[in-house]
Amino acid sequence: MTTRPDNLRGASLMAAVAVLFSVELMFIRWLNERGVPTEIQVFFRAAGQLVWVAPTIAATGLAVFATRRLRLHLLRGMASLVTWGLYYFSFTRLDLATGTVLSFTNVMFTTLLAGPLLKERVDAWRWGGTLAGFAGVAIMLRPGSGLDAIGAAAAIGAALAWCGITLTSRMLTATESTRTVIAYVGLVTTAGSAPFAIAAFVPLGWLEWAALVVFGLIAPGIIALITEALRAGEASAVAPFQYLRLPVVALVGWLIWGEVPDAWGFAGAGVILAGALAITLAEARRR
Repeated sequence: MTTRPDNLRGASLMAAVAVLFSVELMFIRWLNERGVPTEIQVFFRAAGQLVWVAPTIAATGLAVFATRRLRLHLLRGMASLVTWGLYYFSFTRLDLATGTVLSFTNVMFTTLLAGPLLKERVDAWRWGGTLAGFAGVAIMLRPGSGLDAIGAAAAIGAALAWCGITLTSRMLTATESTRTVIAYVGLVTTAGSAPFAIAAFVPLGWLEWAALVVFGLIAPGIIALITEALRAGEASAVAPFQYLRLPVVALVGWLIWGEVPDAWGFAGAGVILAGALAITLAEARRR
């Protein structure tokens, strides 16, 4: 008996993802203001991922790490580590809405690489969305925009690394279980971030340590909710709801920190969002 898709439940879960993304960014902004280095934030994020998969590792033992694609697992883990590092760092220099909308360029990079790496056919809608997205970036980064170049470069670099996560995940899921993929991500990111966290260590108060622990345990829930949302409903109906995080993040940035992008920033964000949405719908329908 085939289970009918529950698009309402899937959309609700994806909307919850938008809220959780906002919560994550509130933690990041607060931790930045309290002087907590990005390297330490990334370590707790990685350790939180490992905590989430600890029950699976305890139940299966080392069997969960059995694989013939170790190099690809390591690449997947390093892509996650680079993504988190650059993404978190970008918010030390950008407002929440700008950093978030630049992260959407990951779907454009994925489109560019899906053809040569995965031998996927890239249709006109996906190409159009890609070109629109990069046009939006050009609008936001126009001369005289006042946008922090280093922060923008970090956000776009995170998006490029993020598409590495997407592409390696597609390759791995053809032969590997989800449990094995997640276990390696937790292991590689925790081990990879630890030396940087140690080098960047600064004395922190109990409130900062407590916030880091909560932050590390909450953040992995984003991937869990996205997975369950796509499991519950049809991708074409559910996936577009991930972009709700932009208005939610923008509202949080305005209400708490008084951040408001200028008119050109809104225009560029709109073009990027339209391009990302077009690609997402085309991708969902293709699948």
